[in-house]
Amino acid sequence: MAAVSETPVTRTVGLIEEISDTDLADLCDATEAAIIDGGGFGWLTPPSHQALERYWKGVLLIPERSLFIARLNGAIVGSAQLVRPPRNNEAQAFAAAITTNFIAPFARGHGLARDITIAVERMAREDGFSHLSLDVRETQTAAIRLYQSLGYEHWGTNPNYAIVDDDIIAGRYYAKRLTGDLPETTREPTP
Repeated sequence: MAAVSETPVTRTVGLIEEISDTDLADLCDATEAAIIDGGGFGWLTPPSHQALERYWKGVLLIPERSLFIARLNGAIVGSAQLVRPPRNNEAQAFAAAITTNFIAPFARGHGLARDITIAVERMAREDGFSHLSLDVRETQTAAIRLYQSLGYEHWGTNPNYAIVDDDIIAGRYYAKRLTGDLPETTREPTP
């Protein structure tokens, strides 16, 4: 019997400030797959690729947002955003938020969700934020386990967070104080 040769898998996460047409198509495909799987950060059915392209291009234009992407074998398979408070919000200038944190279902199981979350935390800390918050549907149990394993504390639940398939879904709110050392990522940042 011949030996089976396994191709090494490359995994990276990093900040992206510009996006090529190929990367934009990958990001839209990953977003669509995540929405279909039930993790669409608000969308229940995938919008057109044109709408997704406009959304992602718009994210890159917002100064208070930093877009992180996850790559598997060079293709974008997920994202997360660091969202800073508006400049006029001095009372909450110490805290930022994570949003649109997802990995497409076909790319899960490689540690990318953990690594992209840690990358966002690292930038938040470098930007001087002492706290980070996020929210998630209670049905997204893998995401909840990840956040809790990274030290996020559940501080509240909204029983009327979302309606999915005519069912009211609760949302969970988490916060983390960015003190001490952040865990190391296992990947090199995307160039």
